[in-house]
Amino acid sequence: MRLDKFLKVSRIIKRRTVANEACDAERVTVNGRPAKAGYEVKVGDRISIRFGANTLNVEVLRVEDNVRKDDAAGMYREI
Repeated sequence: MRLDKFLKVSRIIKRRTVANEACDAERVTVNGRPAKAGYEVKVGDRISIRFGANTLNVEVLRVEDNVRKDDAAGMYREI
């Protein structure tokens, strides 16, 4: 699954276009490297997202196309 879609489906970022813009601005890194929106997310990847002065670090636990709102938080674990 593409990185921008994962960020939207897991509800880390509300909209896919916003996730895409964050990737283009190099605010998103995967395993310590800046990642493009088309990066294929795999289980075990560590994603870091900069929101202004704050940074969110998560580890991917599951990759699914369709997830209910209640189950979305189970796709990742905050580090």
